[in-house]
Amino acid sequence: MRVGVLGSGNVGRTVAAGLAAAGHEVVLGTRDTSKAELVEWAGGSRVRLAEPPEAAGHGEVVVNATPGDASEQAVRAAGGAELDGTVLLDLANPLDFSHGFPPSLSVSNTDSLAESLQRAFPNLRVVKALNTVNAEVMVTPGGLPEPTALFVAGDDDGAKSTVTELLTSLGWQRDQLFDLGPLAAARGTEAYLLIWVRLMQSLGTPNFNVRIVRAD
Repeated sequence: MRVGVLGSGNVGRTVAAGLAAAGHEVVLGTRDTSKAELVEWAGGSRVRLAEPPEAAGHGEVVVNATPGDASEQAVRAAGGAELDGTVLLDLANPLDFSHGFPPSLSVSNTDSLAESLQRAFPNLRVVKALNTVNAEVMVTPGGLPEPTALFVAGDDDGAKSTVTELLTSLGWQRDQLFDLGPLAAARGTEAYLLIWVRLMQSLGTPNFNVRIVRAD
């Protein structure tokens, strides 16, 4: 699958490298394609660097791995308004660090970052997933000692199927994926980050996830 990744920070690079290792054709969008650190990283990761519009145009799926407070601007700068029918996998969270750590949410309760991106770019097919785990777990779920849960939300069933295919290529099993229904469910998965941050502090590591256990 052709994948464009927006965001050249740790999350974007980790996801891009993981997708490339899984056999996808990945282009990472960055405004500085000549930055020495990125060039060196790309050389060992089978990921091509390009300006954000080229990365977005390349992808059957575009991954939003930018900070939540910059996501709309980043997708717009990448030409998101001109893309028609492209799946946008949104793994960002609307974290607000303006009052320090731990963060609050800049969007919550009656809205979500994912929904705001869908409104801003109605021709994209936005799917929320991967935002409830850290980058390493995103691309190596088998690194945890037992199967854990990942949540998917979106208004377009075809787009969710495409994202599911991408997730399974990273090692997520289908019975680990929980379809929460429409994109409005992202309000819950984004709000989970408030608990996730506290768990990270308590556990002393970001490499963890939750498991869903139900009564027989």
